[in-house]
Amino acid sequence: MNKNNIINDGFIMSPKNDFVFKLIFGDEKNKDILIDFLNSILKTPQSELEDIELINTELLREFAEDRKGILDVRARTKSGEQIDIEIQVLYTDYMAERTLFYWSKMYNGQIKSGDTYDKLKKCITINIVDFKCLPTNKVHSCFHIVEDETKEKLTDVLEIHYLELPKLFESNIKKDENEDIIQWLMFLEGKNKEGFEMLAEKNEKIKKAYGILEVISKDDIKRAAYEAREAELHDQMTRLKSAREEGRREEKLINAKNLILLGVDVEIVAKGVGLSIDEVKRLLV
Repeated sequence: MNKNNIINDGFIMSPKNDFVFKLIFGDEKNKDILIDFLNSILKTPQSELEDIELINTELLREFAEDRKGILDVRARTKSGEQIDIEIQVLYTDYMAERTLFYWSKMYNGQIKSGDTYDKLKKCITINIVDFKCLPTNKVHSCFHIVEDETKEKLTDVLEIHYLELPKLFESNIKKDENEDIIQWLMFLEGKNKEGFEMLAEKNEKIKKAYGILEVISKDDIKRAAYEAREAELHDQMTRLKSAREEGRREEKLINAKNLILLGVDVEIVAKGVGLSIDEVKRLLV
């Protein structure tokens, strides 16, 4: 069997690429890194996560139209609680609804027909997103089911975390650079050797994660898979951008037609909706 070729050209992969994220945090050999990362988010007693079990270590496609189930990291604690971590770099519409859909699959998947509800354990979803999706002035937000006025929890079985990477760089949002979770998120945002080494000096587990990142970045087979995933993400981003632009153009055309029906002058319509005069005139035909 041929060994993978090693490439020493200084290239470093991005840890927020979901393929790379799973290689680092979803490997049995790196469970101490995963535990440290989870502790920084959940503030769970160390003993609860010591015997954590990785559930989906293989890269399988659950749904052809969705990458969920391929590159998320799923784990089970010794008390039976399940934790699902997903990193999402592309903006996703209906993020909250999508999160609840996959949380419900994780929760419902714990029991079979005929089982009693006492078998249902807490399920935690952690979304790391490379876009802003919440109106809060917080990098890290956590949600439960609570009573509207008293804020008393109905149940503890649902827990959903959002970690919004762009908010790391907003000056109006408070953050402590010595806090473990901020350091881990800065690691995911890392782009060069100097930045990674600075973080590695502050946190031993990040130092280990960076060492793993360096190794996989030199592996020719893993690099090919990484580049394929990057290309796939770029294609998805291009399609999303094209769809949004088409949607905006369609909206302009609808607004122009409505203004024409109201008898507004062609030049005013064109200027008002952002179309050329010729485009507006074609709507008159």
